[in-house]
Amino acid sequence: MTVLWGSASIGGGIHKRRLTESKERHEDFEFILGATLTLLGLIVGFTFSMAVSRYDQRKNYEEQEANAIGTEYVRADLLPAGDAAKVRGLLKNYLDLRIISYRLRDTRRRRQTDAAIARLQSEMWNAVVPPAIAQPNQVQALVVAGMNDVLNSQGYTQAAWWNRIPTAAWSLLLLISIFCNILIGYGAHGRSAFVYLILPVALSISLFLIADIDSPRGGIIRVRPQNLESLAASLNSQ
Repeated sequence: MTVLWGSASIGGGIHKRRLTESKERHEDFEFILGATLTLLGLIVGFTFSMAVSRYDQRKNYEEQEANAIGTEYVRADLLPAGDAAKVRGLLKNYLDLRIISYRLRDTRRRRQTDAAIARLQSEMWNAVVPPAIAQPNQVQALVVAGMNDVLNSQGYTQAAWWNRIPTAAWSLLLLISIFCNILIGYGAHGRSAFVYLILPVALSISLFLIADIDSPRGGIIRVRPQNLESLAASLNSQ
């Protein structure tokens, strides 16, 4: 906000030093201003679309992860009784950790949770492999495939959380925003100070919204693990 407002003020200062301005130059300025603002609008819209698509992707993977865990929990019935009970217990613990990982903001605690999730993934895989080796049939293959889906879904979710708007796109957006505010300040010289604030405020709100949607952990708009929480409530009620 401060940078954008300062850019508008710089534009006003540049205009102040110019004593006269011909009609032809004014028309050229209006053309450049319109073209630059159009370019800024396109870039803001494009960046917002990128952020929203990544947010939707994170929501979809959360749903797929819940479906994979729920399906494998049911398929555990195909295992021998002892192995089935072990797999169900591991899946419940794993589900609880996945819900916690969505809520964490602290980096240290998140790393500890990720390490615990990785250990549980190894334990879950080791729990389904021996029965499948002992009885290599299509029924056991379903259980192994289901556990593979559980592990893969977490990997897809993590990849979606790492998928952010590129730094180059942010740099281009900020650069065009500064140029537009300089031009606005240049054209608004001598008018009310309120004119200097319109574009900076509008851009600041837009950029904040884009950054917030693009930040899976640090923003206000976050993916809530509602499907995982619903599955956990369902399993606990059983």
